[in-house]
Amino acid sequence: MSVIGSVGTSLPQFAMNQKEIQTLVEHIFPRPERELKRLLPVFENAAVEQRQFVVPKTWFTEQHSFVERNHVYQEEALKHSVSAIDACLNSEDFLGRSIPYEAIDSIFFVSSTGIATPSLDARIINEREFREDIRRIPLWGLGCAGGASGLAHAHEWLTANPACVALVVSVELCSLTFQKDDDRKSNFIGTALFGDGIAAAILIGEDSPYQAYRKKAAPRIVKVDSRIKKASLDVMGWEIAHHGFEVIFAKSIPRLVDTFWKDHVFSFLKRQKTEESDYAFYVAHPGGKKVLQSIEEVLQINDKKLYYSYEVLKRHGNMSSATVLYILKKWMEEDIGIGERSLLSALGPGFSSELVELVWSS
Repeated sequence: MSVIGSVGTSLPQFAMNQKEIQTLVEHIFPRPERELKRLLPVFENAAVEQRQFVVPKTWFTEQHSFVERNHVYQEEALKHSVSAIDACLNSEDFLGRSIPYEAIDSIFFVSSTGIATPSLDARIINEREFREDIRRIPLWGLGCAGGASGLAHAHEWLTANPACVALVVSVELCSLTFQKDDDRKSNFIGTALFGDGIAAAILIGEDSPYQAYRKKAAPRIVKVDSRIKKASLDVMGWEIAHHGFEVIFAKSIPRLVDTFWKDHVFSFLKRQKTEESDYAFYVAHPGGKKVLQSIEEVLQINDKKLYYSYEVLKRHGNMSSATVLYILKKWMEEDIGIGERSLLSALGPGFSSELVELVWSS
């Protein structure tokens, strides 16, 4: 078993509301008026009010090479990763005492919006007093499922090493992938949904002395499960183009919640001998408003059980893998009763599904 002791985030400095972004997109992606009228409601119906980016508004009006985009990614990802880790390990909301950098035995670095070799975790380790024998596990290409997958992998590692502490860092700078000359509908929709997000979570093994550093009830991971759908590589992901990543975002995603995800979640509940009503709330990654609505229909729940999924989508947009950690942090800030259950879920490229069952523990 392992407990998620703390979550920290780092907020990019440039914020824009949805109307600003819509006006900018009209300028960047000139289209026939008839087509614009058909596509622009995407911005109004996305349930997103504002987003944060690591680059200013003027950056999007200029052409950028893949090399330039990736250079910005490496600089900003490193800066914000360290900031999120600092916030996580020194959180007064979740910890009675700060957890030292030297306590970290493994680091899982999750990202899909830029590349670096050595991977970013190696650069992060040089910025703080981490030990030289720390285990590094970089996870790339998992997209929106990456945050949940990072937690699952860290939990499994701690199950084998119960006296240890693991750090999960998720960095997604989606704004750097927006393509000025990509006039496909999927790119247009991507600009209506995606924002930049950075989060870090500390997982503490059940036999670790750092369990005593927690100061409130926190989610204990009791079970994780993954599923991938064959012959679905074209549902979600990146097309690597001359100027960088071009988004693949199929309109079939909400329908896959009704079929593929429904089958996954109900088979998981059956094995756990639980029902939908056993979970006080759901830490569900909001691929978009339609995905959340499909989850409500599948589970026959109301939107209150997805409250922070909607709130994070509204205030930050879809931040790919980091989103589910933002949502988890908001639930952890509440006074959740000991013994309460919740289910964390995310969908990603592959097409894949990740489930993590949580029980709040003293």
